[in-house]
Amino acid sequence: MTSAPVPFPPVPLAEPPIDPDLLASTWDLSPLLDGVEAGGVDSLLSRADASAAAFRELHQGRVAQLTAAGLAGAMRALAEIHELIHRVSIYAELRMAADTADAASGALFQRVNERTTALETQLQFFDLEWTQIEDAAAERLLTEAGAGLEQSAYHLRTIRNKRPYLLSAPEERILSETRMAGQQAWTRLFLEEEAALEVELEGDRVSFTVAYNQWSDPDRERRIAAVDAAIVAMAPEGRTRAYIYNTLLNDRAIEDRLRGYPSWLSSRNLENQIEDSSVAALVEAVQTRNDIPHRWYAIKARLLGLERLSTYDFSAPVYADDTTISYADARDMVLDAYQRFSPEAGRIARSFFEGPWIDAPVRLNKASGAFCESGGPHVTPYILLNYGGRRTDVLTMAHELGHGLHDVLSMPRGVFHQPAPLTVAETASTFGESLVIDSLLEQVSDDRQQLSVLAEALHGSISTIFTQVAFNRFEHEAHNRRRTEGELTAEQFDAILRDEFVRLHGDADEVPGFERFWSVVPHFFLWPGYVYAYAYGQLLSLSVYARYKEIGPAFVPRYLEMLSAGGSRSPEDLGRIVGIDLSDPEFWSSGLELVDGQLRAVEELAARMQKP
Repeated sequence: MTSAPVPFPPVPLAEPPIDPDLLASTWDLSPLLDGVEAGGVDSLLSRADASAAAFRELHQGRVAQLTAAGLAGAMRALAEIHELIHRVSIYAELRMAADTADAASGALFQRVNERTTALETQLQFFDLEWTQIEDAAAERLLTEAGAGLEQSAYHLRTIRNKRPYLLSAPEERILSETRMAGQQAWTRLFLEEEAALEVELEGDRVSFTVAYNQWSDPDRERRIAAVDAAIVAMAPEGRTRAYIYNTLLNDRAIEDRLRGYPSWLSSRNLENQIEDSSVAALVEAVQTRNDIPHRWYAIKARLLGLERLSTYDFSAPVYADDTTISYADARDMVLDAYQRFSPEAGRIARSFFEGPWIDAPVRLNKASGAFCESGGPHVTPYILLNYGGRRTDVLTMAHELGHGLHDVLSMPRGVFHQPAPLTVAETASTFGESLVIDSLLEQVSDDRQQLSVLAEALHGSISTIFTQVAFNRFEHEAHNRRRTEGELTAEQFDAILRDEFVRLHGDADEVPGFERFWSVVPHFFLWPGYVYAYAYGQLLSLSVYARYKEIGPAFVPRYLEMLSAGGSRSPEDLGRIVGIDLSDPEFWSSGLELVDGQLRAVEELAARMQKP
């Protein structure tokens, strides 16, 4: 997936009541296949096969001889092939996400993976030959081609950054071919295992997602029951998931060694267009401010009437609120926030509800969490939700619509430049949440409600920044120890995560067994190294939103320009559009001060409310 699910802690609360608007909100995936699902996959794959064969016949062994006009023409042809590959791949992935237990969808997913891998292997020669051209000659071609490469010039430059880590053509082919029976096969097994996980909860067998959602129930006894039941459910398959994870860790280590990457995270950083040292600076800055979550947990304990917090309470609302927000009301609330910010943003957000682009109900065997998946430069993005009727579900809706807005605005950039680097990909989504939070604050009428909204916003920032950096540290230890010590047991992975939770949670009580949570976090298995992008994106988004509050409506065109640029510029250049200097060593500290400001607002309001 190009957009990952909403990060831990969970956001939906429980399976929703019957809601006709919600039940009617499902996907139609046929636009990905030119409107025809029956035979559409094979039709698009056949077109891609024919185009790839013709492209290879025309250009293999001749990339270095291309003129500027020839390079522009080759990139247009390559873009058409990659768009076909993307559309078929996303169709298969979304069908699988809608029902992970459906055997036909699983078989299709595997078949598409095999076919698209073969196609991409056919086209590998182009990147390899392009990176072998001397720098001066390559830059001359890019300059002379000018407007002919508007949708691929930056992409071509970033490919060249991978030159030190590329292997020979035969070696690259072997890695691609074997990935289907290796890394891709193991991640599919994890997905199926995770989706099928059931929990014995309150006399019923429910999906892990339903139990997971109950961790944020206002009733502490129900939270305790849900966490304890999840711990019981996670324990039996620990050995299997540990073996899957060990295999994926080793697969990553082998490829890193063959390519010569200096660390387990270097390949991810290269994709994110960020230096290893910058990520290290982010992690260090966040860890030096663990006082922020520690202070929040102390306040939250007092608000909940507890001596101190425990694992049962991290996701609890500070005030019990049994209000269920209908899907239609949530939609109107979010659309109103986007519309007031920008009529253009409101129009795009509304289009998702007017077409078949959102799958919102909670269903058995449906993928957990939420995500937005780009349909490419000619198809509206698709959004998956598990809408549960709580305020946090409204924020999740706003979050994913932010991704959708970003994707739609960047469609004209084409298949190579539409996706933003992960380091800025979360900006629009968390910005959308901030719009809705401000809207909620305008509507509340007393201190109690205001504190509830502010606490929710702070909880989101801490989860997205501090919890994700703790997860990054878990991955760091897991990858490095697998490389130096060999295969690790489930209990060793447990111990690594337990240590990170202790650092993150301070003196809060850790419930024994909860450290097995690593075994159900999809990011660790599917997207190694991804999680720090959440912290990066949240800090960037908070800074961007602070600029908006400072400047006002005049800021809106600059923000939309940044989103419209997609991935056609570096993260630093994208930041400059909205007046943010990502190269400033103090950027992370200033971003964390904004979180501290959120915390101080909660502290002050809580203190005022607790006075006689």
